[in-house]
Amino acid sequence: MEELSPGAIAAICGLLGGAVLGFSARWGRFCTLGAIEDNVLAGNTLRLRMWGLAIAIGTMASFALHGAGLIDLTRTFYIATPTTLIATFVGSVIFGLGMSLAGTCGFGTLARIGGGDLKSIVTFLVMGITAYATLRGAGAYLRLGLGVPERTAEREDAGFAFVIERMTGLSATAAGLMIAVVLAVFCLSSHAFRRSGRLLLTAAVVGLTIAFGWYATGVLAADPFDPYPLESFTFSAPLGEAIIYVMTMTGASLKFGIGAVAGVILGAAATTLVQRHFRWEACDDAREMRRQMLGGLLMGFGGVTAFGCTVGQGLTAASALAYSAPLALLGIYAGAWIGLHALVHGSVIEPLKQLWPLGNRP
Repeated sequence: MEELSPGAIAAICGLLGGAVLGFSARWGRFCTLGAIEDNVLAGNTLRLRMWGLAIAIGTMASFALHGAGLIDLTRTFYIATPTTLIATFVGSVIFGLGMSLAGTCGFGTLARIGGGDLKSIVTFLVMGITAYATLRGAGAYLRLGLGVPERTAEREDAGFAFVIERMTGLSATAAGLMIAVVLAVFCLSSHAFRRSGRLLLTAAVVGLTIAFGWYATGVLAADPFDPYPLESFTFSAPLGEAIIYVMTMTGASLKFGIGAVAGVILGAAATTLVQRHFRWEACDDAREMRRQMLGGLLMGFGGVTAFGCTVGQGLTAASALAYSAPLALLGIYAGAWIGLHALVHGSVIEPLKQLWPLGNRP
């Protein structure tokens, strides 16, 4: 029997991990836009705390693997090849705006497909094609205009833990664990959040799944004769790669991200079927379809330009404490804030006046 290639092993692991993430999205309501919407429109921070705790747990597990010598986080894409700050922020704002128009992010789109949402298939196709075109096609020219990676060589100071190591002598592992503990304590400072067992469990599952991605590609798929890149979950470019793979399967290679895309759909589908929540849905009118398509286009371009989406930058890069992660999260939040207020209130002027009072005029 022929041995599996590193790409096939990585894809299988991506499938398994993606299924767990799909379960988390449907059962634990793990959704970035939902968390932002709860905070912006209702002042509820519970799901934002769940996201933060997932980052903290993912960071703890990732740096534990790094400290044990199983993986080398300096080889991760987000540490070794950081993007320019302007590309990260602008791409993230565009992604957040598209996310608000589509009603979810790329990861959430896959989870919705698993629940029978037909309009999300349109979003998936538009986002996937746009992402791939932005990565390798005509859209790459526009992306490069916003800034290319600063350098492709490995950089020891491209993440917070590694710059602390360089400046203080404290090991990157210890620094990463300390930062993660501080974040976890902050998230758990809410009594209401501590009482929500489902949110706590979902955060733990998601964080450990992100670390599993590093372990799968760095250990299980490791082959000195056929090296495989160290990566974990992200759902921007892999959507386009999954589409290309389905069309060119006999001449293409499996990757971790392709397996992850399929895994989220299957995991979400299994969860909704067990819960008896599966139902077919479609757009109510052409206006809603237009929002789905425009949202997918903006997310596809923004996600690749920012080098990651809500999961890629917001969880995976964050678990490695990459410089780009907090900036990307800020940009995604800002873009979603603008989009949500534009959709709900028809304008962002009044909400801005509440944030920055312009004074009362007679």
